[in-house]
Amino acid sequence: MKQTPTPSSSTFKSLQRLLKPGELLLNEEARLPYAKDKWFASRVPDAVALPSTARSAATILRFANRHGIPVTARGAGHGYVGGCVPLRGGIVLSMERMNRIIEISPQDFVGVVQPGVITAAFQSAVEQRGLYYPPDPASRADCSLGGNIATNAGGPRCLKYGVTRDYVLGLEVVTAEGEILRLGSRTHKNKTGFDLHRLFVGSEGLLGVVTEATLKLLPLPPYRAALAVGFSRMRDAVLGLETIFEAGYLPCALEIADAFTLKAARKRTGSRDLEGCNALLITELDGQKASVEREIRELESRLKRLKPVSLKRALGPKGCEALWAVRREFSYALRDTGLTKLNEDVVVPRGRLEALFTLGAKLQKKHGMAVACFGHAGDGNIHVNVMVDYAQADAKKRADRALDELFKGVLDLGGVITGEHGIGIAKKPWWKMAVTPGVDTLHRRIKQALDPKGILNPGKFL
Repeated sequence: MKQTPTPSSSTFKSLQRLLKPGELLLNEEARLPYAKDKWFASRVPDAVALPSTARSAATILRFANRHGIPVTARGAGHGYVGGCVPLRGGIVLSMERMNRIIEISPQDFVGVVQPGVITAAFQSAVEQRGLYYPPDPASRADCSLGGNIATNAGGPRCLKYGVTRDYVLGLEVVTAEGEILRLGSRTHKNKTGFDLHRLFVGSEGLLGVVTEATLKLLPLPPYRAALAVGFSRMRDAVLGLETIFEAGYLPCALEIADAFTLKAARKRTGSRDLEGCNALLITELDGQKASVEREIRELESRLKRLKPVSLKRALGPKGCEALWAVRREFSYALRDTGLTKLNEDVVVPRGRLEALFTLGAKLQKKHGMAVACFGHAGDGNIHVNVMVDYAQADAKKRADRALDELFKGVLDLGGVITGEHGIGIAKKPWWKMAVTPGVDTLHRRIKQALDPKGILNPGKFL
């Protein structure tokens, strides 16, 4: 790893004098919580900046750019690929104090937020106004909208409604050189020049720092209904998926889980609904009450023809949330096994879903470690979790080989190595496998244009 010289304490003291009291933390105890996210890498930053305004963020970036100090932007720290780990030290620029919902407009169907707003808090606030912000990452109760924008976060509802980028109408961004730019607008259509605001969506903090976002809102669907359908074979669950689409339905969410995941979830939750299930399909419809209730009955009838081992219907918000509560325990249930969960958010074309599960089964057999698969079946985004017992002497080598073969296999299926979490550090070894040399060069040209000194989130995939 390239080493970056640590700035002197006097340099940071100079920056501290440019900021408000408490906006730059230098003592080690205060810096420790900013060393890592949910992945396995860790590096304590040399300083932690906590701006409360875009002007403060611009001051910090101008200073860092002038002195060549690395800056790693941080949201809530719930990423899974080490994206906000300050690999080269320097400054962690935490957006946690920029956490205001500035505006919710039922007239314009927009919300204006600072990046530190927690996703679930924003969703709750807009729903109280009869509006809807659909992107729903599993960590929505903890993750921030700024982090969602940096990774282009998705979630179960992206099948029908799209991912974070589909809701970003405009951004306020601070560049590496400390310039504050306002990109996009609050209109729902805009073709004034390049679509520059979207360039920063999914950029993983490598191109600039978001200090405000204008987000598209929708009318809140008045009713929901869901089905959880258990099968004895994964093949039947995939047939269930095909049945839903062939009948002309577009659910707001469509999830799938394999036998290992369900066994762990049964143990954690004690749910009898999962007994006898080796595969589970969860689907939800939303819209007007009369039509949703009719359609969920019709869908239930069609799925019964596949002879499921269990079928549970949920009506209304409370019923649906109770059903989804089990789904939200899957990741925690896998951690309960005591094995280390390497969570890979791969995506394949929808028609290759069964091939992906077959690939997971082959990897499990070949490398002698469990491979647990669950996720967003409707769009082919499946979380393939390689479950590793690092107490075994050769576990790391076998896990690395399994990941190599997983990513190669996914690419051979026409898929991609990440759909939600980003590249960060975790997938850096496979970046050049996933893109052509020309695409890699184009990324680097854009990076050079926007961050010529390379201070933003250094050490990651570029």
